[in-house]
Amino acid sequence: MRKTVIAFVAIAAVTAVLHAQELPADMRASIDKAAADILAKTGAPSASVAVVRDGKIVYEHAYGLANLETKMPASPQMRYSIGSISKQFTAAALLMLAEEGKLSLDDKVIRWLPDLTRAGDVTIRQMLSMTSGYQDFWPQDYVMPMMMQPVTAPEIAAGWAKKPLDFEPGAKWQYSNTNYVIAGMIAEKVAGMPLLDYLQKRVFVPLHMTTVSNTDAAPLGPEDPMRYLRYALGPLRRAPKEGQGWMFAAGELAMTAHDLALWDISMIDQTILKPSSYRAMETEVELNNGVGSRYGLGVGIGVADGRRVISHGGEVSGFTARNEVYPDDRVAIVVLTNMDATSTPAQIATSISKTIFASNDPATPKTTDQMRKIFDELQKGHIDRTQFTSNANAYFDEQAIKDFAASLGPLGTPQEFVQSGQSLRGGMTLRRYRIKFPTKTLALTTFIMPDGKIEQYQIAAAE
Repeated sequence: MRKTVIAFVAIAAVTAVLHAQELPADMRASIDKAAADILAKTGAPSASVAVVRDGKIVYEHAYGLANLETKMPASPQMRYSIGSISKQFTAAALLMLAEEGKLSLDDKVIRWLPDLTRAGDVTIRQMLSMTSGYQDFWPQDYVMPMMMQPVTAPEIAAGWAKKPLDFEPGAKWQYSNTNYVIAGMIAEKVAGMPLLDYLQKRVFVPLHMTTVSNTDAAPLGPEDPMRYLRYALGPLRRAPKEGQGWMFAAGELAMTAHDLALWDISMIDQTILKPSSYRAMETEVELNNGVGSRYGLGVGIGVADGRRVISHGGEVSGFTARNEVYPDDRVAIVVLTNMDATSTPAQIATSISKTIFASNDPATPKTTDQMRKIFDELQKGHIDRTQFTSNANAYFDEQAIKDFAASLGPLGTPQEFVQSGQSLRGGMTLRRYRIKFPTKTLALTTFIMPDGKIEQYQIAAAE
């Protein structure tokens, strides 16, 4: 992106102070700098973020321009399309219907849609977990000509869910929007009302999510961000809007980052579904061969630096989004942007998570300074052995110190030396660091004993 296009990032930030509890100033500054830098690097025109800490929204901020033509700044009050993050709401609807005894996740599709391929073999759970075998109708990251025309959910089902399955039900994991169109159709048949009416009644109103919009029915208005795309590294251009019907139950929702954060808080506090339903949604589904899929019901399941994370990305034409919930830590991160086919939301979310979790331990800044000084000394071939255990001092023999100095010394002064992770292991505190130079990035792994002595200080090239 040309500098003339991205220069606004640094000057067009808008902040909303909506809560008495806020992040400390240094954390806000770190998030703001990272977001602005990432927008400038990726060329995305704007981003809206919300951060949940201790189960409360503690920071909301928007960056950049929502509309390049009118120069309208982005604001936290604006709605962005959240794309496939919508899927977890569809999954929640089916889980609530299961709680009401109106269906079971292990029911076969044939009960409601008997004409679909292998309807007697595919279950609701397999569709929600992307293990059904039904082929995806939209794997592309752009809008094809046919998607500019309106469509109905039954037409999508007829076009893609009457083909032969891509694999045996439960045998593989494959992302498929078709699964959620079918799931939405079943939800409407069982609930006896439109899917979004059901969600409005059972989710959006109880959680005070007042900004939710159905962009499958109509695009966002002029008060909200414009949709953008880029061809290769070219300038930002307006992205087309998909025809009506294509996003049903799979990617139709738009809302503010604030409202998506309210949903995240409900996941942390488990206020909308029963505990057993949250457990079903947030449990990794196993394939028939016992291999984990890293996916639950409408959400990705993972571990980041030892922390359980429930996450999902979203993309529709002109928008991308990222939503990450760390339920055990009572933290959530929402990032919404108005450019498609970009990793901007994921990059910003990763930066925010590092800021939030690195600051949970008050010893982090002091310990980082200590590790940086050790690094500086090792570059010169020196070591203060009083800081290390006997095991670590044995590791740092004469040859080790020579190799550290010979390989690290020529790199010069690091551009960045930051903690990237922390956990417990073997009765010690494990801390990981990222050390960045102009042409190389290193990974430092340390173990620190309860008495503060360093048991390990190992450096390797980062992957």
